[in-house]
Amino acid sequence: MTGLRGDLPEIDPPGGDAELDSLLGDVRACRICADTLPLGPRPVVRMAKGARILIIGQAPGTKVHETGLPWNDASGDRLRDWLDLSVDDFYDPAKLAIMPMGFCYPGRFERGGDLPPRPECAPAWHDALLAHLPDIELTLLIGQYAQERYLGPRRAKTMTETVHRFADYLSDNLLPMPHPSWRNTAWMKKNPWFEADLLPVLRQRVRRLLG
Repeated sequence: MTGLRGDLPEIDPPGGDAELDSLLGDVRACRICADTLPLGPRPVVRMAKGARILIIGQAPGTKVHETGLPWNDASGDRLRDWLDLSVDDFYDPAKLAIMPMGFCYPGRFERGGDLPPRPECAPAWHDALLAHLPDIELTLLIGQYAQERYLGPRRAKTMTETVHRFADYLSDNLLPMPHPSWRNTAWMKKNPWFEADLLPVLRQRVRRLLG
């Protein structure tokens, strides 16, 4: 798959539930950490009440900030390949919900690379949003920040070991994963079990849940 071009999916589609739509409006209007954001606030979140799969990633990059569409970048291309999903299915909020650890672009380190997700977002919004997603049967925990919050002391000492132990968390419908950034290409080469063992399980579950 290649990066999105041409007509983009609707940026903020209605969730089909008045309470959820109102809550999503509150999230998108959030200004809790506006003073710390180099490009200003633009919270990015996408979901509808009937979603079966939830993706909890890190925070939007600059391309996502520009469009307001989550995973609308090269990392999203790789993630959709991992899931074996079309763009249309990936962006159908009734099938797949997207809720990052930080809703806005956090900026960059001076030495390069994006800063961590802002710590205010998850405590402020995650529990309220999750209460409106009763049908989630698979949650992808992408990166160390999502794994830290949702696995807690069950995590291994490193992200690699946590992901390698993915089968330990499947009974709770949780699947830890690395970030699909190009920066992790070398990691994938060093850990061939990711493509050989984890991806087939992921794709099988996605097919079962979404058809």
